[in-house]
Amino acid sequence: MSVDIAIRKTLRADDRHFELDVAFASAHRRIVIFGPSGAGKSLTLRAMAGLLTPDEGHVRVDGRTLLDTRMGVDLPPRDRGVAYVFQDYALFPHLTVAQNIGFGLARGWLNPRRRFHDDRVRRWLDIFELAAVADSYPVRISGGQRQRVALARALAAEPRLVLLDEPFAALDPALRGRMRGELMALQARLDPPLLVITHDPADVEALDGHTIEVRDGRVV
Repeated sequence: MSVDIAIRKTLRADDRHFELDVAFASAHRRIVIFGPSGAGKSLTLRAMAGLLTPDEGHVRVDGRTLLDTRMGVDLPPRDRGVAYVFQDYALFPHLTVAQNIGFGLARGWLNPRRRFHDDRVRRWLDIFELAAVADSYPVRISGGQRQRVALARALAAEPRLVLLDEPFAALDPALRGRMRGELMALQARLDPPLLVITHDPADVEALDGHTIEVRDGRVV
């Protein structure tokens, strides 16, 4: 897996402005972007996923160009092969665990049927030990289970890269340590390429990946 990023973006709000100017390349399968809140980490992830358009720059994953402002390339999020796991998991509250996992598997506006489980959905329910709560709604399951549902939904689409936005920040300290271990075990077993952002040095130490520090919108 290779990632090559060079993006610039100026954001203005009233009399304030923020300059994002991030560039890095990595061939590691686990990349950690570390820095304080407001450093530009989430903006970088959003640009990679196609949720933010930089003023200039490029994004390449495994040699495939997802964005290149000079060449006029800007693939829509769905065509990038990049999965984004939001900090709050962004699960659909009106869909069951199984429906949430299956949501990204079919094009169109229709939600997966409640009583129909695709074989691919069943596989991820088993992998993440979620079969017992397959018909439950997100509000009825634990924080750790919600994180597993979000990861399963991301991986079900077989992306080239999984982006995780502060995946442990919303968890209590005891669960945080356990979920770090689960994420490491998952990658050891399935080998999905991961890019994780965090402000917590404990995450950096536990994940032990290629660490890139970002402060004030720049790699330091």
